[in-house]
Amino acid sequence: MSRINNAIHEIHHMDTLASRNQWVNEIHPLVKLVLTLGYIILVVSFQKYNVAGVAGMVVYPLAVFWLADLSFSESLKRLKIMLSLVCFIGIFNPFFDKNYILVSGIRISAGVLSMITLVMKGIFSVLASYLLAATTSVDKICYAFRLLHIPKAIVTQFMLMFRYITVLLEETGRITQAYMLRASNQKGIHFKAWGSLAGQLLLRSMDRANEVY
Repeated sequence: MSRINNAIHEIHHMDTLASRNQWVNEIHPLVKLVLTLGYIILVVSFQKYNVAGVAGMVVYPLAVFWLADLSFSESLKRLKIMLSLVCFIGIFNPFFDKNYILVSGIRISAGVLSMITLVMKGIFSVLASYLLAATTSVDKICYAFRLLHIPKAIVTQFMLMFRYITVLLEETGRITQAYMLRASNQKGIHFKAWGSLAGQLLLRSMDRANEVY
């Protein structure tokens, strides 16, 4: 399966998860949205050396995974790129924060502690966002946004972007496949064709979107 087809499959899979007949999915979307936002704000508000406090926040995502009957291992596989990026960002902390902290008489690098807390904050925030998307459809999330009085134009833009991203990916797959069939000896798309292919992608995506509409 190509990367584009895999991306389309993952989008449809998230829609399937959100439409399951689970009691967590039936909770009012505003409650889940506010809870998720509150959880993320609480996680990032911990002091940068408070490893124990941030570690205790793991209870919420684990509880939701269990209540929503979601596979933790499969979710980690789907989020591996995002989680790897979070870990990559935090790994530079020991190089910038070279202070030391005494913990029970043991000298510990402050940079290592801040790295651990930053990584955990990022991982827990990503997991909370994923759980919201896996238990709440985009339509319900947008409905919750409107209840929070977020401007209608922004909510509509968000909803349309999500709904038509599969159309864009499908057209990208067709154009890429057609190009590779015509230039089978090339590895990837030549940079001279990027402009024309991008224009074709835009026009074809707009036509498909109009048909879908």
